[in-house]
Amino acid sequence: MKEGSTLIAADVRSTTERRLVDEWVADVQPDAHVVALEDPDLDDALAVCGEVLPVRVTWLPQERGSGDRLKLSELLLLGRPRRPWRPLQELITRTRPSGAVVTVGQPASIGDLRARFEKRYGDSDQPVRFAGFVGRQAMLACDRAERQTLGNRYKVPRLIAEQLLDSPSFDAGLKELAGSLDKDIRSIRGEAKRALEELIAVQSQLAIEIWRTVLRPMHAHAWNVEVDHAAVERLQDLNKGHSLIFLPSHRSYVDPLVIADVLLQHDLPRNHTLGGDNLSFWPFGPLGKRAGIVFIRRSFGGDDVYKFAVRRYLAHLMAKKFNLEWFMEGGRTRTGKLRRPKYGILRYLVDGLDIHPEADPVIIPVSLVYEQLHEVTSMAEEEQGGTKKAEGLAWLARYAKAQQQHLGDVLVRFGEPLPLRKALADAGEGGAQLEKVAFAVATRINDVTPATATSLVTLALLGERDRAMTLHEIQHRVTPLLDYLDMRGIERPKDDLRHSGGIRATLDRLEAAGVIESYTEGPTPIWSITPGRHHTAAFYRNGALHHLLNRAIVEMTVLYVATLPEGANHLDEGWAEALRLRDLLKFEFFFPDKAQFRTELEEDLQLLSPTWNRTDGRADQAERVLRRALQTDADGSSTAPAGPLVAHHVLRSFIDAQVVTAAVLVEVGGGTTLTKDEVVQRSLALGKQMFRQRRIHGAESVSRELFGGTALLADNRGLLDGGPHAQSQREAYAAELATVVDRLERIAALDRQDVLDRRDVLDRRNALGRVVTLDESVTKDNAVTKDDR
Repeated sequence: MKEGSTLIAADVRSTTERRLVDEWVADVQPDAHVVALEDPDLDDALAVCGEVLPVRVTWLPQERGSGDRLKLSELLLLGRPRRPWRPLQELITRTRPSGAVVTVGQPASIGDLRARFEKRYGDSDQPVRFAGFVGRQAMLACDRAERQTLGNRYKVPRLIAEQLLDSPSFDAGLKELAGSLDKDIRSIRGEAKRALEELIAVQSQLAIEIWRTVLRPMHAHAWNVEVDHAAVERLQDLNKGHSLIFLPSHRSYVDPLVIADVLLQHDLPRNHTLGGDNLSFWPFGPLGKRAGIVFIRRSFGGDDVYKFAVRRYLAHLMAKKFNLEWFMEGGRTRTGKLRRPKYGILRYLVDGLDIHPEADPVIIPVSLVYEQLHEVTSMAEEEQGGTKKAEGLAWLARYAKAQQQHLGDVLVRFGEPLPLRKALADAGEGGAQLEKVAFAVATRINDVTPATATSLVTLALLGERDRAMTLHEIQHRVTPLLDYLDMRGIERPKDDLRHSGGIRATLDRLEAAGVIESYTEGPTPIWSITPGRHHTAAFYRNGALHHLLNRAIVEMTVLYVATLPEGANHLDEGWAEALRLRDLLKFEFFFPDKAQFRTELEEDLQLLSPTWNRTDGRADQAERVLRRALQTDADGSSTAPAGPLVAHHVLRSFIDAQVVTAAVLVEVGGGTTLTKDEVVQRSLALGKQMFRQRRIHGAESVSRELFGGTALLADNRGLLDGGPHAQSQREAYAAELATVVDRLERIAALDRQDVLDRRDVLDRRNALGRVVTLDESVTKDNAVTKDDR
């Protein structure tokens, strides 16, 4: 080899690949010298060359439509892995010559490579071969060039463990950790290596294709995936310069499969999806790890070396612009609304920003909403005290079988991107920084979550306890909700729920799933929640409650003003009451800061009563404002629409759960200190009793997850510790809740009276011989006049 000539660093693993590279060199650069990356002569060649040109043979798939998945026969023949079996390579080159091309990476001068090597390892006492460093750089250069041919969907990390273990920064961190733990550095390094081997997802094209081919039926038959394509295209542009951190809502085991399919369809690289090691059983675990799933121990609080490995691994992926995905809630929601976030992984990622100051990741909030989920039933059982079934091969088979039934649509929406560094700066320093960032993410998820037909219909039915409703009554509940969603610019169901056909289709789907039941023996069909399925119905309802939360608080505040004495400052007192309600609900919903919260409430108040500040603010006008929201005054005359009354539908389950916990605290006595777990268990037992006694409105209030929130609130208020004032404080809390329940019942009574008024109008019409069909009664309701009565 001539001194100063070009060295072809060939990433080849077979005689066929070496032949193809040699033929390419003979045609394109005959004066260059070819050395395989694994050849022992690479050291000597690097000593005399002037430039290194990395090359690789890329094996191309057969042509297929964009987003098409491999057939099982192709997988068995290994027709689309990174490298086919060596015996098949010669056959492929003879039968399909276009199936193999030589990919050329970005060249680098030997001087530049030595400078990069010295910068990385100059101060390290670890022996690192220059040839090994050049080999890794050549493979990475070929990966980047190969993506121009195969597409970004096959952007996979290479040599992660080697890069980390050879990193001076990693080694320095290990030495510091060894000193703090008073352990031998060799022992610590061995533990770190084993932890990385346990963590690192070794992605491959073949494994990704097998994963998709084998597991796609777990969701493809059950749902039609409906996605905002414009939002995904914006992500493609953003991903060119940033690592994307996908933080989705978590409702189903198939969430990561759905997201992966959406990204693959739009040529975005596969995410590194962080999941619990409870799902790492064979064959799911080994295959998943090679398809981008990072299985993390469910608990590793005392293992400092494992923590160190997790932190450095995630930071490395972020710095190299690989995309990450995990579920900030820590597990699937059991209630249908977002759970309180867990901050552990986010903390590790924030630490990574200090390790890699050049990294600039962007958080992508993701909302997934399913029209129906078959696994809701098992989660509802767990909420009532049942035991979660362990995952395993038999569980996977049962789950896959259940997924063959079509359940409707899954709606995938991407929220406004949130640059992580900016989010941290906006949150400010302090212990609440991560909480503020997580809440901002949750708020953006909620903002883009559509209201589904099942959520609105179950909301109407659950509000009536166990009373069955006619189609007309259900539609009378739903239509004002649609008006309100339209006024707020919120995405609503694609089904036309303004007509009886859309309502009936939704009822039929819910009935087929066993969530509701119908009675058709009478003159008019009626529907109600199936006994024992209230938690399932609440799961669907709760997915839309955050869109109605501000409206509910406004209604409660307006009614509170009606109780104020003459001369009171209704605006200041009303605002104080809104903050009290916010405090009661702070462990169940995500609220913006107080200034933004007040702005949002004022906007909702304007929808309810545009003249509130001028005339309706008087206490004696408050109830009239609520009546006007129903589009019906006390005499039944119509008024301008202002939307529905929703407070009793939105808040009652959560307030009743607090009523149960307050009763537990009062009954145990002020001298008894309780833990949060004890509060949950006692509340489950007492809640079942109180529901049977009709002391609370619905069975859905008796929920392990809801009681987890009430226990947090009680602890936050200092009500769990027994002490000299504990009993009076607990009784005051119970009394506060009683006044809230009274107002909820008053709003429910106003809403119920409106139903009776409208039924009376319809009965009078029919008595006068004006036969009105169900569809006509709905469309004509807004035109009811005093003469009609």
